[in-house]
Amino acid sequence: MAAAILPPPAVPGKTVQPFVKLGDARIALAHVRIIDGTGAPAQDDRLLLIDGGKIVGIGAGGDPVPAGYRVIDATGQTVLPGIVGMHDHMYYAARPNLTSEGKSEPPIMVPEMAFSSPRMYLAAGVTTMRTTGAVEPATDVNIKRAIDRGDLPGPHMDVTGPYLEGASSPFIQMQRLKGADDARRVVAFWADHGVTSFKAYMNITRDELKAAIDEAHRRGLKLTGHLCSVTYPEAAALGIDDLEHGFFVNTQLDPGKSPDKCPDSGGDPTLTAMTPGSAAGAALIKLLVDRHVAVTSTLPVFEDASPAYKILPPRQLELLTAEARTAYLYGFARVGRRSDAARAELATLWTNEIAMERAFAAAGGLLLAGPDPTGDGHVLPGFGDQRAIELLADAGFTPLEAIRIGTFNGATYLGLADRIGSIAVGKHADLLLVCGDPSRRIADIENVETVFKDGVGYDPAALLSSVRGRYGQY
Repeated sequence: MAAAILPPPAVPGKTVQPFVKLGDARIALAHVRIIDGTGAPAQDDRLLLIDGGKIVGIGAGGDPVPAGYRVIDATGQTVLPGIVGMHDHMYYAARPNLTSEGKSEPPIMVPEMAFSSPRMYLAAGVTTMRTTGAVEPATDVNIKRAIDRGDLPGPHMDVTGPYLEGASSPFIQMQRLKGADDARRVVAFWADHGVTSFKAYMNITRDELKAAIDEAHRRGLKLTGHLCSVTYPEAAALGIDDLEHGFFVNTQLDPGKSPDKCPDSGGDPTLTAMTPGSAAGAALIKLLVDRHVAVTSTLPVFEDASPAYKILPPRQLELLTAEARTAYLYGFARVGRRSDAARAELATLWTNEIAMERAFAAAGGLLLAGPDPTGDGHVLPGFGDQRAIELLADAGFTPLEAIRIGTFNGATYLGLADRIGSIAVGKHADLLLVCGDPSRRIADIENVETVFKDGVGYDPAALLSSVRGRYGQY
């Protein structure tokens, strides 16, 4: 699987060349600050050498640069590992004839953002991503192959198969499983056709989930889940590898929860009652850690529950189509009209979620990070991945810990930590160069100067300019 996700580097083709900023084979970043992604302290005034797509040397900032290198004076800048996005998508969920009150006409449609999403991810410093659910898996596979050939700009991709969904779903573009045998067949088919991971969805049954997990594992692939009908303890017992959305969607304590049924309450009662100090919270964390089940934090998609929620900056809003921008502003206005009681309930969920995530990580659990950019505009590809790391720092992790979660931990889950996710000699030169010092001010992770993928430096401004006003269209 490692070779499938990280194939040998390709020469950027004519479509990609306009976005190449530093195409030199040998590049020296002089006087740069290094955040290596392991959680270790930042190292000031260093020299980092890139050759042939790999990191070939790290020394003091004043060391002589070998002959043949293009020297980049990176004084005042920081290099860190490329972001490994662990809950990313290639689509935008649209609601036809959406009104300011949040009403729309069925069905919800999910158009593929095959043009804009890969460019936005790369521009923000996401050098490797997991799609974590696909509505057009064949499209995602083909996009990945085109990127790997150098025909399109974008990150390395771990392509997840189609949502493994049960008999009921609000999304008309999702296939509904017909039982355990069908789940096994779907996994086998898409594994044969190039996907490298799988995701179970809200209405899957335990039998279907077990069959899908077993087939994925038989092929050396992992399976994650955004669950509801199946509880976290049930999924852990079945052998799931990862759980999406932190602890927001666990339904084990929801009143009236029936086996294999998603309750209307959707997990809110469980998280309201669950803190690390509660018996249920402590037991769940221990179970997940003991069974080596990872948890993916997706704080950006739930950020409107935070008392600190604020409007997106103009540089993100300008990337949206007029329709997508309107939908986002409708949603932002609805948040402002919430009652005090609703705000208090959501604040409790937010507080409990970040407490559970911190406790899970402190107990030795593998916490991952991703944004879940699915629609309504408030979570965008790439920018959402940056925001996921920022929110982890806001939640109580140190900036260095948050960066590790967003880089090295993702690489560890994917089995790629020997190649990406941290900065060390011999590793791939998948790097993010920013102005400032994210180890002291985490928001500096947004100040992207250059994104290196396989040693090629890409221009984030050019990438974003090419998609301005297009996200939500294609």
